[in-house]
Amino acid sequence: MANHHKAKRGIPPKSDFNAWYPAIVEIADLVDKRYPIKGMDVWRPYGWKAMKRIDALTHAEMERTGHDEVHFPLLIPEDLLEKENRLVALLKAARDAGVDPSELRMDEEPAGFKKEVYWVKHAGENELDVPMFLRPTSETAMYTLFPLWVRSHADLPLKTYQIVNTFRYETKQTRSFIRVREIHFFEAHTAHVDEEDATRQIEEDLEIVSNIMADLGLPYIASKRPVWDTFPGAWYTIGIDVIMPNGRTLQVASCHHYRDQWAQAFDLSYEAEDRTTKFCHQTTYGMSERLLGAVVGMHGDDAGLIMPPTMAPFQVVLIPVAAHKSEAVMETVRDVETTLKSAGLKVHVDDRDLRPGQKYYDWEIKGVPLRLDIGPRDVEKGHAFAARRTGGKQPIPLATIVDSVHSELNEIQKSLVESSNQHRNQIVRSATSLDQLSDDGHIYEVAFCGTDSDAEVLEKNSNLTLLGEALEPFSESRPCIVTGQMTTIRQHIARMY
Repeated sequence: MANHHKAKRGIPPKSDFNAWYPAIVEIADLVDKRYPIKGMDVWRPYGWKAMKRIDALTHAEMERTGHDEVHFPLLIPEDLLEKENRLVALLKAARDAGVDPSELRMDEEPAGFKKEVYWVKHAGENELDVPMFLRPTSETAMYTLFPLWVRSHADLPLKTYQIVNTFRYETKQTRSFIRVREIHFFEAHTAHVDEEDATRQIEEDLEIVSNIMADLGLPYIASKRPVWDTFPGAWYTIGIDVIMPNGRTLQVASCHHYRDQWAQAFDLSYEAEDRTTKFCHQTTYGMSERLLGAVVGMHGDDAGLIMPPTMAPFQVVLIPVAAHKSEAVMETVRDVETTLKSAGLKVHVDDRDLRPGQKYYDWEIKGVPLRLDIGPRDVEKGHAFAARRTGGKQPIPLATIVDSVHSELNEIQKSLVESSNQHRNQIVRSATSLDQLSDDGHIYEVAFCGTDSDAEVLEKNSNLTLLGEALEPFSESRPCIVTGQMTTIRQHIARMY
């Protein structure tokens, strides 16, 4: 492990978030940005461990809710992209015209996605008859196979997920975890007997979001996106936005309700109990490595990262102190390591030939939640000296080390959640008139029921972006911030990444 005690003093203050964030992801050994393709960082071991711990939380939620894991190929043939483009173009045109998609023809001009994908046009020295592309997401690949898996109502609901790499040709400025070209991506795709059952799936997705956000201690806003910001292939989209330290929002997840639009295009149908043939209704739910970016941004401080115990690569680091003075020190450290690991905790012993202070710097930067120092006096007194990354130090008894460590970790998690809630309360403000809005690092909660043109007035006046309709309305009607019409519709407006 690299020695970063000097680098600590070179970390920009977190108040300068645009400088702090790109510095800390490298100083803390999460990624190496020197790979010769822009937007494709190399995951360092510590960063990959952190991401895999977040994946573990996701896997647990998928198992709990009865999703089955699959793994689809990376390459998708061009003709499937064209099929998706035609569908999306049709749905967008129908939405813009305010008509049912069935009233328009399927040969609308394909547009949009070809500019966003990476193409594979040769295999060895041979030019491919049908070019392929690296998946940007997996609707087309999965929905080609779903009709072969679903025959009758007994096969439904079909609930699948995968955690894979996706690729998008990002032309904007890249930023580790937040805006990259190779994305560590989670996607769940489901098929249901009807719209009502698909809606229940969206509700379950939001419950999963709530659990994962609580595990990571992240403040977030769930919004039904405005029509113009809804994926054209969806009936509606719900975006999950984390409130970042500088007041911007970062979309880390989204849920799409497709109704039966994709099923009709891909002939995904089933035989109902009454022997009639019906199209499935579908949903997707996606998350990405932006979750790790949100954890870095939300919980870190001027000294480095702070990892929530729920996803920290190492929840506890053991530091032997003055081990050369007593053999009992390392014996005790190893005993504690074995005991804590047997209890299911993620533990690391730092037995490098360095001064304790240098080790403290390293683990402070890496954000390990709990450090346990054990020296000759600690062995004699039968305790370890516990230092929380969130602040606070105290001796804890070796005789009850598992319970004591769990108690310490619970307090750390509680502290991060409380800090998250305080941050939300400080950043989110209520506004009742346009002159109260400004691009000043705050998110504004407003009553808004206006048209697209009213939304344009709202966004231009504030230099902010409308996130969409909150899932919980106001309890009482209040005047729309633009039109003055009474409404209970609650919306948020913010600056987004």
